[in-house]
Amino acid sequence: MSIEVKYRLKEVATDFGMTTKEISEILAKYSEKPKSPSQALNVPDLNLIFEYLTQHNQITSLETVFAVAPSTPAAPKAEPAKEAPKAEAKPAAEKKPQTPAPAPKAEVKPAEPERKRERRVVDTSAVQVNAARFADVDNLVSERVQEYQGGKQKFGGKKGQQQGKKEGKFKGSKSRNEEQEKMRRLQMEIARKAPLTVKIPDEITVGELASRMKKTAGEVIKLLMKNGIMAGINQTIDFDTAEYVATEMGCKVEREITVTIEEQLIEEHEDTAEELVTRAPVVVVMGHVDHGKTSTLDAIRKTSVTSGEAGGITQHIGAYTVDVNGSMVTFLDTPGHAAFTSMRARGAKSTDIAILVVAADDGIMPQTIESINHAKAAEVPIIVAINKMDKPTANPDKIKEQLTKYDLIPEEWGGDTIIVPISAKTGMGLEELLEMVLLTAEVQELKANPNRRAKGTVIEARLDKNRGPIATLLVQNGTLKQGDIVIAGTAVGRVRVMTNDKGRTVKTAGPSVPVEITGLADVPAPGDEFNAVIDERMARELVEQRKQAAKDAAANAQSKVTLDNLFARMQEGQMKELSLIVKADVQGSAEALKASLEKISNEEVRVKVIHTGVGAINESDILLASTAGAIIVGFNVRPDAGAQASAQRTAVDMRFYRVIYDAIDEIQAAMEGMLAPKFEEVVIGHAEVRQTYKVSAVGTVCGCMVKDGKITRDAQVRVLRDNIVIHEGEVGSLQRFKDAVKEVTAGYECGMSIAKFNDIKEGDIFECFAMQEVKR
Repeated sequence: MSIEVKYRLKEVATDFGMTTKEISEILAKYSEKPKSPSQALNVPDLNLIFEYLTQHNQITSLETVFAVAPSTPAAPKAEPAKEAPKAEAKPAAEKKPQTPAPAPKAEVKPAEPERKRERRVVDTSAVQVNAARFADVDNLVSERVQEYQGGKQKFGGKKGQQQGKKEGKFKGSKSRNEEQEKMRRLQMEIARKAPLTVKIPDEITVGELASRMKKTAGEVIKLLMKNGIMAGINQTIDFDTAEYVATEMGCKVEREITVTIEEQLIEEHEDTAEELVTRAPVVVVMGHVDHGKTSTLDAIRKTSVTSGEAGGITQHIGAYTVDVNGSMVTFLDTPGHAAFTSMRARGAKSTDIAILVVAADDGIMPQTIESINHAKAAEVPIIVAINKMDKPTANPDKIKEQLTKYDLIPEEWGGDTIIVPISAKTGMGLEELLEMVLLTAEVQELKANPNRRAKGTVIEARLDKNRGPIATLLVQNGTLKQGDIVIAGTAVGRVRVMTNDKGRTVKTAGPSVPVEITGLADVPAPGDEFNAVIDERMARELVEQRKQAAKDAAANAQSKVTLDNLFARMQEGQMKELSLIVKADVQGSAEALKASLEKISNEEVRVKVIHTGVGAINESDILLASTAGAIIVGFNVRPDAGAQASAQRTAVDMRFYRVIYDAIDEIQAAMEGMLAPKFEEVVIGHAEVRQTYKVSAVGTVCGCMVKDGKITRDAQVRVLRDNIVIHEGEVGSLQRFKDAVKEVTAGYECGMSIAKFNDIKEGDIFECFAMQEVKR
């Protein structure tokens, strides 16, 4: 029977004696739910309904399939009896005396129910089909089937009854096969309609999600819009959103675990206790430039070089190894703290001990304080070396007293800071200092595994016009070998030549050994982590990914902490501590501001002033703020040009105040999420005072050169002297030659006066600015 395509849902329900809702639920379970009862169903949907109903309406026995089950045994008996007289009519006429009369009468009675066999049309047609198929292959089929095919033409007596039984058995077997085939088809259909398993990564585009679910992008976008998410086909959604969409669309979700190139490439093997061996400590020498840091390093190196190796040190590679009583110690030379700070910023704890050099006759200086803050932020133990003890003005007790202000309390005063008096000039105390270094290292139990691929930190890097990029590497774990493929930050290459701190070419470098290498394609940044890898192609691919990530990070500067996003990050639980750097015009203001700010800590965030200083905000302050995630608070000070550019590049938040309570109130308001509308200061330009004139009616008039931007008549102006704010007010007058003008641009001279302010000197800078309101 052929099924027409226009077979409506309500017609199917009527034919099966069911409601349209029941049929709809069957379709909804394995396919799409019909929209209305008059919807025409297609052939696959009809097949699904028939097979579902077949499976869920099983009979207990195949015998019940046939409508005339009680008549079935009589049928084979009656038919041969009826056909026998017809087939043997003529012989019966010839032998009349031998044929008994009652025989035909006995055969007449079962003839009545025989007519009902016309209802068994399906079985008869099936027999005819099989007969046609097996007509030419009698020799290939079984004897039983051959008898069955012959028996359908002619039945007689007991033989006919036996053939009928055989026919019944064959029919039962055939029906069973058909049932099994139907079951198999239905199982395949159910498997096809079973929930689709979709693997979803942490982030996926709408189009890719639709493709994986075998749905259209329109369906996915529609569902997203219903839930208030406006996303286009190429937009990325997170795992939670994608999981919700997939579940709503009847899919089973599995989280896709993506193995990055970095995870495949870089060995993250956890070293066992058996694999680890003791390594040399890595020591950084820090301090003020005039306090003998370099002299101390040179003196330490000279004590470790024998007379035969006096000329051995031929190169300055920024790191040295020293033999102290048979134990090796690696010293790092970190001028400007750049490498040291960037190492901490990347979380690479490349140094184990910090030696802080302080001059006995000079005391704690600004760079000394910076060094203390850097070492504390890196959580590195500090050993203080009080240098220049050979001078008559040396006062070590004064130094110890000053150190207590920075939580560095000497051991003899009940603290845990080792303080060693030394003289780099005479060599006094150097042996004791090295012993203290070894003792501190022994307590730390420094270990590494030399039998693995090398990893470590870039100490220095430069571009040589003859040899190309050159990098000084400190191996922290594993062993670096000549010919290894090295990936350092965004640079990749093969180690061609490896030189140690004595200037000798080496083939291998183990843990805590500094070496200078050539062969990298680019110059890495100091502080970058390096790894030795085995697949150069994947390494280059990883470098490209890192370069792209660096571009994305530069574009997304909002990740830095600012007063504007402080409360939002507190709400997200990201902020536990607010780090501040305080710079003021005088020390008293800096200390007062620090004390006041640290008092406004609450249950959610602790305010911590990590550095205070006097004078203009410089690049060192920006560097510390960037790596520590701190906000700079300037009190009556301004940043110099280099610091301003660096702050914009690294997105460090700088706040400037003239009243101490404004600073306290604004930071407190930020922590409570109640910041008032913000007026952002926009610097328009700078002008330098070249000459001053006293005019009786006006006051002090200045001859100025506009250095950058422009100076406008209606702008506010700030007078800076050595980057210290001495006055803030308005422009009194602005002239070009004898004419009053509205603005003067960079590169031109002009005449200016400041309203109600006359204490102007040559060399002062006028900073012209305007206030713009910014929406929070």
